[in-house]
Amino acid sequence: MSSVEANFDGLVGLTHNYGGLSFGNLASAKNQGEISRPREGALQGLAKMKWLADAGLVQGVLPPQERPFLGLLRDAGFAGTDRTVLEQGWKHAPALTAASCSAASMWAANAATVSPSADTVDGRMHFTAANLSTMLHRSIEGPQTQRALQAAFGDPKHFCVHGPLPAHSSFADEGAANHVRLCADHGAPGVELFVYGREGDETNLAFPARQTLRSVRSIARSHGLDMSRTVFARQGSRAIEAGAFHNDVVCVGTRNCLFFHETAFENTAQVIADINKAADGRFEPVFVEVSEQDVPIRDVITSYLFNSMLVEWPGEARLVLIAPAECQNTPSVVRYCEKLVAGNGPIGRVEFVDVRQSMRNGGGPACLRLRVVLTEDELAAVNPSMLMNDQLFARLQTWINKHYRETLSLQDLADPAIIDEGRTALGDLTGILALGSGFYPFQRS
Repeated sequence: MSSVEANFDGLVGLTHNYGGLSFGNLASAKNQGEISRPREGALQGLAKMKWLADAGLVQGVLPPQERPFLGLLRDAGFAGTDRTVLEQGWKHAPALTAASCSAASMWAANAATVSPSADTVDGRMHFTAANLSTMLHRSIEGPQTQRALQAAFGDPKHFCVHGPLPAHSSFADEGAANHVRLCADHGAPGVELFVYGREGDETNLAFPARQTLRSVRSIARSHGLDMSRTVFARQGSRAIEAGAFHNDVVCVGTRNCLFFHETAFENTAQVIADINKAADGRFEPVFVEVSEQDVPIRDVITSYLFNSMLVEWPGEARLVLIAPAECQNTPSVVRYCEKLVAGNGPIGRVEFVDVRQSMRNGGGPACLRLRVVLTEDELAAVNPSMLMNDQLFARLQTWINKHYRETLSLQDLADPAIIDEGRTALGDLTGILALGSGFYPFQRS
């Protein structure tokens, strides 16, 4: 059956801010305390979605989560009215309260791991919502992510949405940012590559290795994958130490092409051999490895070259790399991209997009999207109100301009008015995306 690779992007949230909450994310740390521009960030992300939809790609939208998330503060012992809880939180536990305001759910690549129906034993698409247990501000996302996925992919005939893995360090899971699927055709059985930074509880790096072998093995089992077509690869410690907190900072792939930096894996030769074995004549994998000499790892981290979207562009024989605009400011990356498209390799063009507000927090074009391979029947079963078209674009553009603050400082997050602002906006969004009654926590209280 014919299948397409769709992209479901996270909408940048109303409390998008530079809190510097993500240890190991160098961009997040560098811009800590700066003034953010939530409206601009949301419009940048929306423009990227519309551009791809206009090109003929299937583009979906995932909603932002409710922030501040007062449930975290109430669990920590703060009581009273919502206003009191927020005020007391900022007064007595500012770091915890900052975490409750994080808009990091915009990075949908961390929302879940997705296995297409062509790969699973029951012939359904499987999702596992990520627990994101390594970082406090992200560990609160899992249950609401599961709700969002169920709102988009609610038909149990076609889809199975699993809840997050146990919230323990040995099950740490950061979603599709550490997962790549390779195949001859999206509708054909493929090879699923899971990348992990540590096996269980060991911590031997200065920066945290956020994905574990235990988590990826658990996901592969629950998704019903054929283990002969499943590869588990250890992320390169050099890459983690350089600031590649997720593997998608140093690696991206689609169809039969894996595009990666030489530091991406601890044992590159073994990963290539394992992928070739798993492909087993179904298709011929193509490996595009970028050397340290061509693009030093420090330039990879600065530019986010690999946190690009690698997509099939309608009407073009070769793949298109959709890279952050920051790549154009890094000479080694500019030279490499020119060389990349000049040859006859699988990547024929590089497009640069402006997602600067996201990039300043350490998330490029690939961070903002969750890849979902859909058959024709599965696409027909997706919530149509969450699929990008001219009408949805216009409604979301109006919604953003109406509800989002132009600028936001960390001090602004202490304004109790931000609670009602967010709830009013998200209440409207519930109707726009047909998310159902009781979708957000404040709608269930």
